[in-house]
Amino acid sequence: SNTGEGSCFRFTIRVAKPPADAIEPLAAAPAERQIRPRALELRVLLAEDNPINQKLAMRLLEKDGHQVTLAQNGKEALSLLDRFVFDLVLMDVSMPEMDGLTATEAIRKQEETSRLHVPIIAVTAHAGKADCERCLEAGMDGYVAKPVSSENLRQTIRQVLAGRKAAIGK
Repeated sequence: SNTGEGSCFRFTIRVAKPPADAIEPLAAAPAERQIRPRALELRVLLAEDNPINQKLAMRLLEKDGHQVTLAQNGKEALSLLDRFVFDLVLMDVSMPEMDGLTATEAIRKQEETSRLHVPIIAVTAHAGKADCERCLEAGMDGYVAKPVSSENLRQTIRQVLAGRKAAIGK
């Protein structure tokens, strides 16, 4: 390559798929071997100012095998998004310095030039329909009401990653 110019690399990975009769169905496996299949491991940015909510969300996400980076507020989340790539952002709506709605609007503004889109899920105690609509209007892709249950969070993440808007209550 030449100095100051980029390079483009392409590759193909061929993976052999085992025959269907070689895979034991989960239902036929002994009870001690029945394990819930792991979801795709994600790099998640968690923007949350409350220490208890931080621990809960981190525990839920890490239990599913995700890598979690913590931001204490919207400003910190913006700074981390400038430096690192994340697959998903969980954004508390009410935070000091910069709230989640303002941070989301700033992220979406930056995406206009970068043409990249990071899914953002609102995580908030404000559980009314108008609150949900405000989050979606600000550019968030999904909404989960606090207190967050592991199943609601998983379901919302699946829907958002599939490209669908998601709003799940308590």
